[in-house]
Amino acid sequence: MFLAGVDTTYKTIEWTMAQLVKNPRELAKVQSEVRQIVGGTDEEVIEVDVEKMSLLHAAIREGLRLTPTIIERETIQDTRLLGYHIPAKTRVLINAWAIGRDAELWENAEEFRPERFLGKAIDYTGKDTKFIPFGAGRRGCPGVGFAMRLVELTLANMMYHFDWELPDGQDLESFEVIEADGLSLGLESALLLCVKPCKKARTVVE
Repeated sequence: MFLAGVDTTYKTIEWTMAQLVKNPRELAKVQSEVRQIVGGTDEEVIEVDVEKMSLLHAAIREGLRLTPTIIERETIQDTRLLGYHIPAKTRVLINAWAIGRDAELWENAEEFRPERFLGKAIDYTGKDTKFIPFGAGRRGCPGVGFAMRLVELTLANMMYHFDWELPDGQDLESFEVIEADGLSLGLESALLLCVKPCKKARTVVE
């Protein structure tokens, strides 16, 4: 059960980091929030801290909207849907990627804008059908709580302890965020970043 969620969890972390680095203003805002909340007194970010980080939560949700993990199911009996006959044992793939980029559902759908999730009750467990990174209903992901907390804690600690930038003076225009083929979406090329340890929290000015 734990192995089943490893691939999708680390790819969610990777995609969120890639989007934040591609959008340095958003990265600065998330990093500032994390460091202000922790306050520079703790060795690591803990769960109590994470619960206060609305910008971090919004950035993760925005990453999930743009590049959700694959939602695959199998029919257990013959079914008719919208006039189509779907035999039992058919593998069904829900295109959550297209739903998350639908311009009729999302304003500026192709852009990474975490603020769209601030102050809005957009559920990610399947209650809101325009945002279903973990599936929905009885077949929704049973590990959603564990996965999200792991992603939040990992990214919060990465934001708190380190500064991140592209390697060797690479400019943002040449940094491409391209999806690879596969059942769970990953980056086409490995995400390579320069990291600088930061022992104390500091405020990042917008």
